[in-house]
Amino acid sequence: MSSPREPSNAAFPVDAVLPALKDALRVRNSAVLVAQPGAGKTTRVPLALLDEPWAQRGKILVLEPRRIAARSAAQFMANSIKERLGDTVGLRVRFGSKVSGKTRIEMITEGVFTRLVLDDPELKGVAAVVFDEFHERSLDADLGLALALDAQRGLREDLRILVMSATLDGARIARLLDDAPVIESEGRAFPVETKYLGRDARTPVHQQMADALARIAGDDEGSILAFLPGVGEIRRTADFLAERIRDKTVDIVPLYGALDSDVQDKAIEPPPAGRRKIVLATSIAETSITIRGVRVVVDSGFARVPRFEPDLGLTRLETVRVSRASADQRRGRAGRTEPGICYRLWDEEQTRSLLPFATPEILAADLTSLILDLAQWGVRDPMTLTWLDPPPAAAIKEARTLLFSLNAIDSEGAITPLGKKLAKLPLHPRLAAMIVSAAEENNALLAAEIAAVVSERGLGGNDADLSHRVSEFRRDRSRRGEEARNLARRWAESAGGKIRESSPAGAGSLLALAYPDRIAKARGERGGAFLLANGRGAKLEQASALSREEYLAVAEIAGAAQEGRILLAAKISEAELAARC
Repeated sequence: MSSPREPSNAAFPVDAVLPALKDALRVRNSAVLVAQPGAGKTTRVPLALLDEPWAQRGKILVLEPRRIAARSAAQFMANSIKERLGDTVGLRVRFGSKVSGKTRIEMITEGVFTRLVLDDPELKGVAAVVFDEFHERSLDADLGLALALDAQRGLREDLRILVMSATLDGARIARLLDDAPVIESEGRAFPVETKYLGRDARTPVHQQMADALARIAGDDEGSILAFLPGVGEIRRTADFLAERIRDKTVDIVPLYGALDSDVQDKAIEPPPAGRRKIVLATSIAETSITIRGVRVVVDSGFARVPRFEPDLGLTRLETVRVSRASADQRRGRAGRTEPGICYRLWDEEQTRSLLPFATPEILAADLTSLILDLAQWGVRDPMTLTWLDPPPAAAIKEARTLLFSLNAIDSEGAITPLGKKLAKLPLHPRLAAMIVSAAEENNALLAAEIAAVVSERGLGGNDADLSHRVSEFRRDRSRRGEEARNLARRWAESAGGKIRESSPAGAGSLLALAYPDRIAKARGERGGAFLLANGRGAKLEQASALSREEYLAVAEIAGAAQEGRILLAAKISEAELAARC
């Protein structure tokens, strides 16, 4: 008789290597699983390990790079063993968790794991930590692995660490894990034909994508998955496409991280009988999730990524060409359930000029949060930990300078009492410091609402005016909005002070506490042109009322290093500036 936790669905390619993986983890405390897309590693491996003798000592934590992947995998696993989510298989993410006393497997996001291990370095009650989709190389994944290895070597020799990857060099990861055994599995994929449509640099990508999708929808059967750089391009493509698609059986649905889970589910689930869909997605759909019914992929060849500029202390969003590995991942989405087609909006010879892999986030990110986390861990020199790619010295220096200015670390790099208070808030230290400072003015709730809107894309809409976004955020009655408001209130309460609701009109004054270097002054008579305190130029669309303000506090900026585009800001008066500076 099979175990009650044994999944009842059909076998996956990874099943063939599960015995070898179990054997490896019985004699070693670390292992690497290299499994190609479609192998079933995310949902099969945790269940297969659950009855191992070492797993009886605690839970198995499975780290996913995105909430949508954690939620989708957790629900799939619960369904496969005919249980409710929150029983054997649970979910723990930023906005909402489903766990119980019976939970043995927790699907969590990488950032949640960082908080868990910092709060409990021994990871009591945890038998194993599984890093899924490690090839995405997020900052949280690299930090999480460094901390887990440090805990394993210093406190928990019995802790199992399993790194699962689709495209990375397994031997390189294995060396990081003290020459851990490497198990390899084939994926499940059907043939995918690749067609190149070329790229006209004079035509906006959303327009070319809409034209291509309209033609393809008329020529090919099945649902279509289109990859676009960001939310703006998705919205514009949807508008263009709605005018071109005459077939009423075709649904146009978006898929990106800022959407409510119900909307994301609509994109992932198969279309109703007699209908098909065009899913307009960001890179969120490259890995971890399978969008059912898709047999056609259309790839713009672009992605939007954060780039940190240490000399300016500024992270900006940059649109870049995807790597070959990402392009291959996107192409593979067309062959998950049947033979498919991938259309690429570039010329075939351009593929050779793509970088082999995307730059790991640790090499291009703001490391302020990482350095504060390490200080809380008791590490002053990041190089004493084990990294696949060590963090750059320039970014470390910039992070230390900022943390010292916030009084979060001392001159030796040790965490201060204020730093410990900031570290309790799962936010960038700038935003955490804003909330703590605002608490002294009994204005922590507004500061926490600002932090939620700034850190969680899409909350409160897309208006460039932060005050308007906070107002919309307060009126948002979606489940995501309610969860975010509850989280913001908890942040405010943890910072202390009187909890009261105040006018969003004061958002600029509070934002200046987080970003004093991003105070912007209007440039003469040039409507929408500003000069930031850090010396950088920036523009705001003249249609925005903010473009006529004398001073702004800027939260988010995108575009070229010479002169960026302001995406989110709030007005601030001279009197407020004088009080803050």
